[in-house]
Amino acid sequence: MAILQKYVKNSSSELVKSTAESTVFTEAAPLQKEEADDPYWSRSETQLWTVVLLLGTCLLYCARVAAPICAVSMASEFQWDKKESGIVLGSFFWGYCFTQVLGGYVSDRVGGEKVIVMATVGWGSLLTLTPMIAHFSAVPLVSVTLSRFLMGLLQGVHFPSLASLFSQKVPQHERAFISSTVGTGSQIGTLLIGGAGSMLMDWYSWEFVFYFSGLLAVSWAYCIWKQLLKGPILSLETVGVGLVKSRNARIPWKRLFSKSPVWAVIFAHLCTSSTFYTLLSWLPTFFKDSFPDAKGWVFNMVPWLVAIPSSILGGYLSDHLISLGFETAAVRKLMQFFAMGASSVFTLLLCGTRTFPLAVAFVSATMGFQTFTHSGVSVNVQDLAPSCAGSLYGVMNTGGALSGVFFVYFSGYVIDTTGSWASVFALMSLVNVVGLVVFLVFAEAERVDIDDSKPKCESIQI
Repeated sequence: MAILQKYVKNSSSELVKSTAESTVFTEAAPLQKEEADDPYWSRSETQLWTVVLLLGTCLLYCARVAAPICAVSMASEFQWDKKESGIVLGSFFWGYCFTQVLGGYVSDRVGGEKVIVMATVGWGSLLTLTPMIAHFSAVPLVSVTLSRFLMGLLQGVHFPSLASLFSQKVPQHERAFISSTVGTGSQIGTLLIGGAGSMLMDWYSWEFVFYFSGLLAVSWAYCIWKQLLKGPILSLETVGVGLVKSRNARIPWKRLFSKSPVWAVIFAHLCTSSTFYTLLSWLPTFFKDSFPDAKGWVFNMVPWLVAIPSSILGGYLSDHLISLGFETAAVRKLMQFFAMGASSVFTLLLCGTRTFPLAVAFVSATMGFQTFTHSGVSVNVQDLAPSCAGSLYGVMNTGGALSGVFFVYFSGYVIDTTGSWASVFALMSLVNVVGLVVFLVFAEAERVDIDDSKPKCESIQI
């Protein structure tokens, strides 16, 4: 009996030892597999793509602002009145609204970088051809309006594609800094085309502004395709993988829209976008009405120069707080508090401003704090639904663009009716505060694109 007990004891110890060794082996294997299949960019790849996408966003805004810069010269040449010029400029935003969701949906399946490159080739080529379209058309108003609408369609995929790309290639604790840095391309592009475009019109003509912006964009896309993608942008294999993803991983729209954090991020983005578009559209008119003798380059450049480092600072601060152990949701709310709360304080201060330097300072602070939204709402979409971040961002940005167009029009109506800029600034602050309260109460950073309540079946390896 003692011998049997000894045998059983030894056998049991050997079995435990064998099981332990097997467990170590089976635990190590998945780790090695995860390292081999790590979906995220390496440090060097992250740095390279950050610079590349920053430049791409810069060129995007160079192309977007080219027409507004040339609007006066084009209207004079083709004899357009203010209403007809408004039709041409506004047609871009109608096209911009239509491809947001589609761009994000396709990016979630074939890769955001591919969609961005293809779209850039399209809108870059169209921008280069715009002067010829205008000159050789029997009705320039119609042809240029159509080209601007098509440009909006092609550029509408850019930011949803970025959201999709970052959610797939960048870890959560690094997304805010990269998103904020790439987002500064909008300010840099606006400043670049403002300076270069003015010089090109002085030295040559308005056509060269379109040639300059369009050819730079096409050259950028060609370099990315040649040096980084190194192959066909859309191969049969890529299309096949995308079709499989579309079939097997449908977007859970019903589940997403049943979650209050999703509605919180959408509503906050609507409020932020509407106030930002209003500032962008009416600030030059505000300064000309309030300070007729002020130099235009000051209020057209200084706020953007402040916004660039502010955006980068917000992204760095956000990722740093998360790395220190602060909850992701709390950090996102803090960044949005600066973007909507602090900016509203300086917007309200504009109501009683009587001196030009103070007005420029308050506007610069407002624009600077608003860039913190890149580290708040914009990244929160990727927290909530990384598997379909591009599609959800597309929905959000479509609503933001539409609300922006409406709010710009409504602000003009308020100015005409009341004759007071203070009423517009107060309304903007109210909208921001309401959006901020909703975001602070309901926003979260946990994934909602998957159902955690369902039991998971894991295979056991021996």
